[in-house]
Amino acid sequence: MLMDSVFVDVILKLTQVQSKTYTFAIMALQDGYSINSTTDDQDSDTAPLLEKEVEKITVPPKCCSARCNLAAMMFFGFAVVYGLRVNLSVAMVAMVNGTNDQSSSNSNISNECPVPTHTFDNNSQSSEQPDGIPRYPWNPETQGMLLGAFFFGYLFTQIPGGYLSGRFGGSLFLGGGVLGTAVLTLLTPLSAQLGAKWLFALRALEGFGEGVTFPAMMAMWARWSPPLERARLMTFSGAGSSFGAFVALPLTGFICHSLGWPAVFYSCGGVGCLWAVFWFIFVSDDPQTHPRISDREKYYIINSIGSQGMAHGWSVPILSMMLSVPLWAIIIPQMCSNWSYYTLLTSLPTYMDTVLHFDLRQNSFLSALPYLAGWVFSVGSGVLADNLLERELLSVTAVRKIFTFIGLFLPAAFLFAVGFTGCSGVLAVTFLTLSSAFGGFSAAGVYINQIDIAPRYAGTLLGITNTFGTIPGVLAPIVVGYLTKDHSVTGWRHVFWLSAGVSAFGAIFYVIFGTGKIQSWARTDEESDTDTHS
Repeated sequence: MLMDSVFVDVILKLTQVQSKTYTFAIMALQDGYSINSTTDDQDSDTAPLLEKEVEKITVPPKCCSARCNLAAMMFFGFAVVYGLRVNLSVAMVAMVNGTNDQSSSNSNISNECPVPTHTFDNNSQSSEQPDGIPRYPWNPETQGMLLGAFFFGYLFTQIPGGYLSGRFGGSLFLGGGVLGTAVLTLLTPLSAQLGAKWLFALRALEGFGEGVTFPAMMAMWARWSPPLERARLMTFSGAGSSFGAFVALPLTGFICHSLGWPAVFYSCGGVGCLWAVFWFIFVSDDPQTHPRISDREKYYIINSIGSQGMAHGWSVPILSMMLSVPLWAIIIPQMCSNWSYYTLLTSLPTYMDTVLHFDLRQNSFLSALPYLAGWVFSVGSGVLADNLLERELLSVTAVRKIFTFIGLFLPAAFLFAVGFTGCSGVLAVTFLTLSSAFGGFSAAGVYINQIDIAPRYAGTLLGITNTFGTIPGVLAPIVVGYLTKDHSVTGWRHVFWLSAGVSAFGAIFYVIFGTGKIQSWARTDEESDTDTHS
């Protein structure tokens, strides 16, 4: 008890420092409480995240802090990850166009929309590759299979990656996943030359290696993110994916036009290898093992997260997880949202090439605009969500539902509108950009909900939800290839309407069944004993 008194005196003195303060619950250490284990949060949807009887304590500066440096490293890591993932979408235009003779090429382009003479000429020139660069006669169905191949491998490592990251820490798995994918990307030109089957197998292996990255990220943030900074840290780091797509798409078009499509894969693979070197030097699994973190920041993170920041054991409550309605309330909306996301990610450059007739450089730049909008809105949504929780204006459940509904239903409305744009490239790009922009709101909603309902098992849960969420990545390119085999406006209209309907269903499902409360099966033995005696 004497040590407890000294400890409380130190905290009270810290409140005298003149800097920005946040309010969080300083629970009695002997009772085992933390922000993540308040009884109120378990019993009521409207209970605030923090206790009312609190002390004020200064939060360590965010600038140059270990947790913000980690977010920055993850941001650039996921930018690389998505650059490795989407490069084939644009490169495919250069790999396939011009393979057949002129008449065959013309037969593959929709004649419903007018093709300006200058656009056609630019397209012919921009798809021209340097001498010695091969191109292939792949039909739309083959292209759809190749674009979806990545997700066949991506399916299988989500759950193992999340489980092992929660058990041993996520830095090795996140860094290793990016490094492995980058090395395989360097082999893409060789595999394409060997044949479509070899390229399919290589892309599937890339997905296999990259599948561990997002579950590893979630497992790391379960140990690193204070509850009142959770949304902004996680949405910023995850927004690297949209930023990566935004940068990679136009850059890929420029490299294809200037150096030939093989250079795309060499440059992307090289950047991924370079990032991995910095990752393994500067990143640690948790605050306790970080060599450069300040004692003040370490105390703040560990004591605000509490026992939920510990690694879980070998045994996890799989049956309870799979029977949990709140978990299925995450799985279904993520599948619905990903259907739209992966449809655009893999097929948008093809739509702009075969229907709207943009040349390769225009195509890659305009395909990137939706991801720029999604990146900006997702980062902003994290800051807004945390502010609502800090001010106790809404419960965690209410925040997650509002942001998920905005992030799925409004994008569905704009996707539905794309189906009516016909041959208007301006309207199509505008509606697609608005759809991706509002889709960024879901980053502070359903996409971080795993860490709300089960912080200790967040990596495993993300592995489960991402496994289901990857199914659209496998199916969507195949369905798009089937619906658009004649490259008609009507076929693409059906693609956008299908995506809109699926996304709207996901929004409604989450609003009905979603929650932000920690589930009983996710609680530690210490927390369960505390509740029993309280």
